[in-house]
Amino acid sequence: MNETLQVPGLNLGSPTNPGALQVATPVFLAPMAGVTRPAFRVLCYEQGAGVCVCEMITARAVVEGNAKTVSMMTFADAEPVKALQLYGTTPNTIAAAVASVIQTQGAELIDLNFGCPVPKVTRKGGGGVLPWKLELFRAIVRAAVRSADRYGVPVTLKTRIGIDAEHPLLFDVGRVAEDEGVAAVCLHARSVAQAYSGTADWEAITALVAALDIPVIGNGDIWEAGDAIRMLRSTGCAGVEVGRGALGRPWLFADIKDALRGQPTTRLPNLGEVCDLLLRHAELNVAAMDEPHGMADMRKHTLWYLRGFPVGGALKESLSQVATLDELRQLLSGLERDTPHPVGELGKPRGRQGSPRSHVIMPQGWLDDRESINVDISAAELDVSGG
Repeated sequence: MNETLQVPGLNLGSPTNPGALQVATPVFLAPMAGVTRPAFRVLCYEQGAGVCVCEMITARAVVEGNAKTVSMMTFADAEPVKALQLYGTTPNTIAAAVASVIQTQGAELIDLNFGCPVPKVTRKGGGGVLPWKLELFRAIVRAAVRSADRYGVPVTLKTRIGIDAEHPLLFDVGRVAEDEGVAAVCLHARSVAQAYSGTADWEAITALVAALDIPVIGNGDIWEAGDAIRMLRSTGCAGVEVGRGALGRPWLFADIKDALRGQPTTRLPNLGEVCDLLLRHAELNVAAMDEPHGMADMRKHTLWYLRGFPVGGALKESLSQVATLDELRQLLSGLERDTPHPVGELGKPRGRQGSPRSHVIMPQGWLDDRESINVDISAAELDVSGG
């Protein structure tokens, strides 16, 4: 099958500013906790990503001025789009947080998270199970869109297929989003019960595209450029969002961009080229944070970059404890730069996977009806982002 496809750019507008944001390349970097920080976003933008979304920020932490959260909302000057994902459980808090991040951080795109599968969030009625309470969900979305629209900023929304196979939510979420002025819906084609396990159900993306007039962005199991093209072709979605497939591989966005231009390419950087990109990532990270925090944050990235290359266990152990840029340079200098790319890693899942859950942890009686809420839903919202 031809792994190229001509896909138009994406217009993301607010209700009163339809042309607010033009995305020439409809390929997004998904928000990932502890990963999509400024340095990594800059690298992905340079490689061809259209929009790179900051890791999830909790609305409550923004409103309360939590210091850690404030530090997480930093954008690099080199980022062409300042896109920030918010998670909130009450309309007033989400509205205040949206206004704050636009005014203080210059956010140009607000993405709402309604897909988190983490038990400590779902057990209190938040994350991917919150849209079950349809009127609360509608009120939160309406508050976010109206708040952002005061500044002409578009709002997108990310969700999942449903809580589990017996409790789908995608069509309810999509209809509310469309009714309330959301610019686009991103569907991670797994249920909350699946978390990150198993195979994404792209047919659900196809169904949502058919049901909505607003753009649908597909997410799930994009490991190579060919996967992105096949998703676009088979589902009719308006764009794709890449998450775990980009871990240690920001050049994946260049491959996808080339495929969208009719020039399919599979970049296979050798070990030296990967090390050069890894070092640049580390330098950007240190500049954005400081050396101790920047290098501690790089440890996970380092192992992702070097995955599949013949790097000995002792060296991997040293790299997992690296504390300074000079130490990283010294450790990498001993590697054989001409070592070819490990093609056996192509197309394989990366990052967390795990197993599907036998049941999703929720408040007692949560599924009994779509309206009543017998718990303090605000307890599902962490007061510190990244928690």
